[in-house]
Amino acid sequence: MEETLHIGFIGLGLIGGSIARSIKRFHPDYQIYAYTRTEATLDQAMAEGIVDVKCSKEDPAFSACNYIFLCAPVHDNLSYLAWLKERMSPDCIVSDVGSVKGEIHKAVSQMGLDNHFIGGHPMAGSEKTGYENSTDYLLENAYYILTPGGEIDIMRLTSFMELISSIGAIPLVLTYEEHDYITAAVSHLPHIIASALVNTVQKLDTSEEYMKMIAAGGFKDITRIASSSPVMWQQICMENREMISKVLDEYIRLIVQAKCWVDNGDADEIYQMFAHSKEYRNSLPDSKKGAFDRVFALYCDIYDEAGGIATIATLLAMNNINIKNIGIIHNREFEEGVLRIEFYDEEAYQKAGTALKERNYRIHIR
Repeated sequence: MEETLHIGFIGLGLIGGSIARSIKRFHPDYQIYAYTRTEATLDQAMAEGIVDVKCSKEDPAFSACNYIFLCAPVHDNLSYLAWLKERMSPDCIVSDVGSVKGEIHKAVSQMGLDNHFIGGHPMAGSEKTGYENSTDYLLENAYYILTPGGEIDIMRLTSFMELISSIGAIPLVLTYEEHDYITAAVSHLPHIIASALVNTVQKLDTSEEYMKMIAAGGFKDITRIASSSPVMWQQICMENREMISKVLDEYIRLIVQAKCWVDNGDADEIYQMFAHSKEYRNSLPDSKKGAFDRVFALYCDIYDEAGGIATIATLLAMNNINIKNIGIIHNREFEEGVLRIEFYDEEAYQKAGTALKERNYRIHIR
């Protein structure tokens, strides 16, 4: 019989809520303790059966926990360490979920908590935030990076890795320095680039805003993450300045190089730039998680007539297929098919393609 664990959450937003939901999905007998600033969120989580013990800030009930996840903003997490040191159980493991690990690891070491701390960063997320957008499948098949404190016992690390594996994620152990360098390149840099690209188009746009009007396809795909929380990304850039600056230097060098090739009309170098990036991009693992989540979308030719979209939506509903988003593509520069249908997962995506083809709809896959 599985041992009943007591697991605490300080902060219950998108990531904290998704971890808690996943634990309850795979381990319904585990007891979840939680505190978050918005009481209505705790009430909702209690009503849904996700949280078992509703806690106040610095609640003594957390001393019963085997694991405590710090899922609040970074500086709030740091402020909890001193309190937890005095009140957590001797065998408790504390973990955070922040995108930058250096600052919290340094604070943990200064407080002598290296034998109680395993940093964590689930490589999953969304431009949407908050507990209301959390799911019990957000972490499935996502890398979950772990950065153990220097004095953590190997058996305790193994047990924590087993917990992360049990909720469908893929644990990957790195040093916190390795983590901050890697994520600066594959997560933090893309957000900076996306924001800069959106701001560039806004500044270059005409007074009639024609660029905004026709922006679609590739532009919207590669700038989607620019819709993420400005507060969160401001904090990340402040916390990981050294590593982000390092990778920005290389990116700026490549951008300046590309400008020189364009200015000089160097066709061979321009071709090689696109060829090399295409080859490397195509070698990336086909995963739905990472800095850019995989999008499960297909494109369908339909006649522009009343009821066309409704017919397709009804067909998918009859096959128990949930639609995440559906809409007409007005800009056809990078798209095939006039109707774009997006799904929550690959199973629904594949099932929808089959159902539509059986009804003789012409489907395009990007």
